[in-house]
Amino acid sequence: MKLHMHERLLKTVWQSAINVERLFVLHRNEHNSPSFIYYEKNKRSKAPVASVVIPTSDAFRYGYFPRLIDQINAQKFSNFELIIVRGDPKQGRAINIGAALAKGKYIITLDDDTSLPDPDTFGKLVAVMEKHHDIGIAGGNNVIPEDASPFVRHVMKQIPRRSWQPVKVITDSDLAEHPCLIMRTQEFKEVGGENELIPRGLDPYLRDAFRKMGKRVVVVPGVIYHHLPPNNLRKLITQFYRNGRQSAYANRNFPQWVIETPSNHGSFRERRPISMRIIRFPLRLLRALITIKPLWFIGEAAYAAGFTHEWVFAKKSQ
Repeated sequence: MKLHMHERLLKTVWQSAINVERLFVLHRNEHNSPSFIYYEKNKRSKAPVASVVIPTSDAFRYGYFPRLIDQINAQKFSNFELIIVRGDPKQGRAINIGAALAKGKYIITLDDDTSLPDPDTFGKLVAVMEKHHDIGIAGGNNVIPEDASPFVRHVMKQIPRRSWQPVKVITDSDLAEHPCLIMRTQEFKEVGGENELIPRGLDPYLRDAFRKMGKRVVVVPGVIYHHLPPNNLRKLITQFYRNGRQSAYANRNFPQWVIETPSNHGSFRERRPISMRIIRFPLRLLRALITIKPLWFIGEAAYAAGFTHEWVFAKKSQ
């Protein structure tokens, strides 16, 4: 499958996503989507095996997105279609729009700041799903790229969930995440798709939905990707502050969908009261200091500031 180069992609006419029906979505945001779609069908087959769905705000993302397009073009597994949804502020809705258009048996989601160093990534993900029908979601291993800048390298080392040691066997794990995962299109629709109402917590919500269906959520050995953080401190602080505000909004308005996100593989307690999560937060800051991880400390402090601002503002507005 030959893709347009990034420059040509930006010059194409993007179709409006406003009329894309998402009848399978359980928690739908009814506001009209302001997004646009780039949809490239597989040239070799009328029924592609996989549909690659990428939500993006600007089709650039610090320069990460153009490189991702080149890496997709280099994948050895070529029986896929590419669906890019640009400009929708609701990531879950953007993915649902892509899923509504998808013709593939599988949906592969990527973030616009994902990097795929291995040209066998798509083939490995599809092979696992073909062999293991008990798996609902299969993700990869997020590792630090060899060419990472010192800042990006330190962020990915210091902040939990930003990277980890790759697994050696198929492992049940909460670390299967949207930046690189695969699921069956039909099962995705059966669980109700992405939750379009919450601004944060899409990954844990979707994993929980698949587990309730009786499906495994796993990380696959040999599947490597890079989910890259912002490339400077100002952008990192901005991201954590925004995440904190979104988390406060979700906790206040949709507490039933707030699920734990552990830093390691294996079983975990999915729900804890917000009081406990607030009480343990200073302990995380202390741990960041004790372990000499200043970027983690700064990120957590920015997150706390965003959470507090949103929580207090919401109370005052009542």
